[in-house]
Amino acid sequence: MSGKTLLVLSGGIVFEGRSFGYEGETIGEVVFNTSMTGYQEILTDPSYKGQIVTMTYSQIGNYGVNEEDVESLNGPKVEGFVVKEYIDIPSNWRASMSLGQYLRDNKIVCIEGIDTRALTRHLRNHGAQMGIISTVDLNPESLLEKVRKHPGISAFDLVKDVTTKKIYLWKDGVWKWHPHPPLTKGGQSEVKVVVYDFGVKFNILRNLVEAGFDVTVVPAQTPAEAVLDMNPDGIILSNGPGDPETVTYAIENTKKLLDKKPVFGICLGHQILGLAMGGRTYKLKFGHHGGNHPVKDLSTGRVEITSQNHNYCVDINSLHGQVRLTHKNLYDGTEEGMSHVEFPVFSVQHHPEAGPGPNDSAHLFTRFRELIEKA
Repeated sequence: MSGKTLLVLSGGIVFEGRSFGYEGETIGEVVFNTSMTGYQEILTDPSYKGQIVTMTYSQIGNYGVNEEDVESLNGPKVEGFVVKEYIDIPSNWRASMSLGQYLRDNKIVCIEGIDTRALTRHLRNHGAQMGIISTVDLNPESLLEKVRKHPGISAFDLVKDVTTKKIYLWKDGVWKWHPHPPLTKGGQSEVKVVVYDFGVKFNILRNLVEAGFDVTVVPAQTPAEAVLDMNPDGIILSNGPGDPETVTYAIENTKKLLDKKPVFGICLGHQILGLAMGGRTYKLKFGHHGGNHPVKDLSTGRVEITSQNHNYCVDINSLHGQVRLTHKNLYDGTEEGMSHVEFPVFSVQHHPEAGPGPNDSAHLFTRFRELIEKA
């Protein structure tokens, strides 16, 4: 760990701490994540592009990082990282290096030693806001001027920065201690899906394989006509970063797919689906980021503990007559899922592929397969 580091929010509040990552300066939207573990998966989740993530759990880094537990290629996608206490000596047989070394190697600016409880309370009261972390400019007034000049992440299409550049096939299932035989003969599935990569997490792809899908991933800007020419049995609209209204090409392509193929939207894909049907989205005050959000499945009455990472929600009322509400967040009553009243199309706002402890929502991948087979 090195010397003095500052975190300055656009509202004017200043936090002083120490650096444990890359020496430099970074700007992003500051949010907080309530997960107790999984920092490596959080860091590499493409949905965090453009954001500085604050971990509410007090000690971070104690199990290091490894080569397997990543959710995307090419390192972390966060703009910066904020923790209360960084543990520099990892204690885990799977660890290949310390978290600090991993962040330095990937040029992620970080700060530790600040009161993350105070920061979290500030964000809850005043909302997520732009912030800047710097190890090189230690003048609060200068940093405040820089961060206030930033237009905010809603001014950018962040999907284009995290999507794949080429089409590829995905074959790996969920990692297990004792692998069991594949669901279909010869390990080959007859159910083919195309995944639009808006910033897809690898575990979505793993769970699709586990549910018996043959998975092809395509870039976010792939025309709907090209996807239909591939003749898939279903289409996945993946998670991703930023404001869904900036991803205009995805909205237009989704419009062309709604009455053609079964569609399953996840997180940003859920929001894009809502916009493609002519609905509206709205921004939450401080977003949902963590692994302990209770969501009620309105069709079964079952409550699932879910992992979430989103700043925007679909206004279900703006889609009156087209969809029915299927899931509801029990923290704040916000919309968590919908299904089309006519087409084999449904979506959820949370992350069914994540395993924050329970795996309550993983059944949604099987539900999608059943929907395809029925259609």
